[in-house]
Amino acid sequence: MIYVIRHGQTDLNKERRMQGRKGLPLNEYGLGQAKALRDKLEDIPFDFIFSSPQKRAVQTAEIVTGKRATVDDRLDVFDLGEADGLHISEVKMNGPLPDSSFYQGVEEPQKFVQRVFEFMEELETKYGKTDLNILVAGHRCTTGCIGAYFEGIPKDGNPLKFSSETGNYQSFHFNRG
Repeated sequence: MIYVIRHGQTDLNKERRMQGRKGLPLNEYGLGQAKALRDKLEDIPFDFIFSSPQKRAVQTAEIVTGKRATVDDRLDVFDLGEADGLHISEVKMNGPLPDSSFYQGVEEPQKFVQRVFEFMEELETKYGKTDLNILVAGHRCTTGCIGAYFEGIPKDGNPLKFSSETGNYQSFHFNRG
């Protein structure tokens, strides 16, 4: 079983700011969310723990499992470029993303999906035919993209509809055929 968790709250989440790679660690509320998630998942013996390199994701993974997370850069948050840290109401958007023609450094959505899918394909190749519990910690964009790996890319191209809420999780099975 794959357990996909979204990190707990940070001050940027609370302030409704775009949070990318300049993000903050968990705030007190976020630490509480991670502990509550730990309590929900306490009976699950996790065989592997993977996380985005962002501190907020690593903190959440390690609080939930009590084990050290293996960081994988492919799980990193979508790079918001110059929009990182701006208040959501201030950001010029192109659909669900900051407008890359307006902000420099915004990651190409296809490259983001490709790197997350490559991570998931690797997991599936290594562990897809085994009965293991794998925890993957990430972000709104990461959890949505992993959901799209299992459910398929939505017709509108926006995998965020599969995202977990802050401090929550979803579970999936590899198709063991």
